[in-house]
Amino acid sequence: MEVTWYGHATAGIRSGEHEFLIDPFFSGNPVAVTDPETLSPDYIIVTHGHADHVADVEDIGKRSGAQLISCPEICGWFAAKGLDNAHEMNIGGYAGFPFGRVKFTPAFHSSSLPDGTYGGMPMGVLLELDGRNVYHAGDTALFSDMELIGAAGLELAFLPIGGNFTMGPEEALDAVRLLRPKTVVPIHYDTFPPIRQDAEAFRRLVEEQTDARCLVPEPGATFSI
Repeated sequence: MEVTWYGHATAGIRSGEHEFLIDPFFSGNPVAVTDPETLSPDYIIVTHGHADHVADVEDIGKRSGAQLISCPEICGWFAAKGLDNAHEMNIGGYAGFPFGRVKFTPAFHSSSLPDGTYGGMPMGVLLELDGRNVYHAGDTALFSDMELIGAAGLELAFLPIGGNFTMGPEEALDAVRLLRPKTVVPIHYDTFPPIRQDAEAFRRLVEEQTDARCLVPEPGATFSI
């Protein structure tokens, strides 16, 4: 399984013949180094409607023909823009796909689309790929039911550490303890001044105080798990 962190909360995953893109934010992203026109995912997964998570959904989706997987409100909003290849889901629901399974989990945040339209409930996403589970928390505060999410057995967890809009490093460290993933990648930090954080300090705390490995890739970097 190859994983790419593109900066902010945008992640790409390639598992077998299938390629996924989560929360694509390249246009207007000051830390992005990847041209979105080079990406042709099979699936685009969106956790919530904020502009820094959906900025490039329409362009990439229309060009690549990728199927959008998100909540009904977000799928409907993009359908009105001509992006109608979508699979609607909601929190707690799961569905099977050719690659495995998708389940949406709670996230404690807000969600509105770039024009102010209600974006449904914010979500995290649990991907089951080739028998391994990858969790992208979306934008969220810490919550104790992360322990239930971790009970699935997590190969990888993407966790926001930026603070201000989401949990910060201290809460994210508690999240690692609850989730018990094998590998952690911090996300949603350093993109803008209010979410500046020391990701290396977070990495040290994770590896000193938990059993998880913590990776801090540069935007655009790919690693294997």
